[in-house]
Amino acid sequence: MNDSKSLISIIILNYNSGNWLTDCVGSLLNTNYKNYEIIVVDNLSVDNSHKICKEKFEQIILIENSENLGYCEGNNVGINEAKGDFLVILNPDTLVEPNWLDELVKAYTRFGEGIYQPKIMATTDHNLILSTGNMVQLFGFGFSRGKGEKNMNQYESDEQISYASGTCLFTSTKIMKSLSGFDSFLFAYHDDLDLCWRAYLKEIKSYYVHSSVIYHPIEGYSFKWSKFKYFLMERNRQYCILTHYSRTTLFKMLPSLILVDLAVTGFYLKKRLLLVKIKANLNSIKNLRNISKKYHEIQNYRKISDKKIIENFVDTIEVPSWVMNKDQNKFFNTFLKKLSSFSRNFI
Repeated sequence: MNDSKSLISIIILNYNSGNWLTDCVGSLLNTNYKNYEIIVVDNLSVDNSHKICKEKFEQIILIENSENLGYCEGNNVGINEAKGDFLVILNPDTLVEPNWLDELVKAYTRFGEGIYQPKIMATTDHNLILSTGNMVQLFGFGFSRGKGEKNMNQYESDEQISYASGTCLFTSTKIMKSLSGFDSFLFAYHDDLDLCWRAYLKEIKSYYVHSSVIYHPIEGYSFKWSKFKYFLMERNRQYCILTHYSRTTLFKMLPSLILVDLAVTGFYLKKRLLLVKIKANLNSIKNLRNISKKYHEIQNYRKISDKKIIENFVDTIEVPSWVMNKDQNKFFNTFLKKLSSFSRNFI
């Protein structure tokens, strides 16, 4: 990769993000790496944040969708319009350090074709970690490593991870198009997990770059922990399991998956979200034909086995205290670890 010649397309998907968007673009303009374009894709915002941003920063490319296409298809619109050899998918409520892009480029030069993410810190507390690489638990739960921890220089090396965070994701246009972008069925959440899992099945790895730093609100401005978010996260977790693991692996894991589903149902019940869990299950059943089609598409191009894939997966999850209390987290992880260890013996 030639630092001075390679154009990088920075795609920002906007939906009623208010002042976050102009702050984000203003931050980007201080980037040391200069050969980039900024594409703002708006998902039918009603707060005029995209128009205000365009008025303030005329150099941005603004695409206005006629409907809210969700995170996945909204970003795909930007990907299809991008002219760069490389892409960044960036949330509109982020701020970046001046050298953030240079460090991602350096990591790409070192590791080669892959999908990369920076260190993500909290906007309000630059010593609070939000992600040092995202990880996949064996049963399809995705989480941000280190989220909620104080930065004590404990994640100061670049390394392979399970998947790169969609908050800020860097890769080549070639890779993104070879994966057909994000899966529009997912709409939002676990879209980055899905993308990188599919990539790894093609032997394309994901990496965390410690020297590239950006800032993000603790839970972001979009959806927060709403019923819709809980629905999408559970429905999409099921979708990824059913489309990415081979049928042989799913059969071997079936007893564990049933027990995990019961445990998740209990969690949703405790959160008074049982109806949300039921809706997620029913939606998966309703879309079995689409799931089957996607399964065959993915399995036809896979290059490595599930046994190899799960070497990069973990047995427990890290859940911030504001989502699950310490006792619940400890109990759930003890349960997950035993089931995961048992299931790994058969894959």
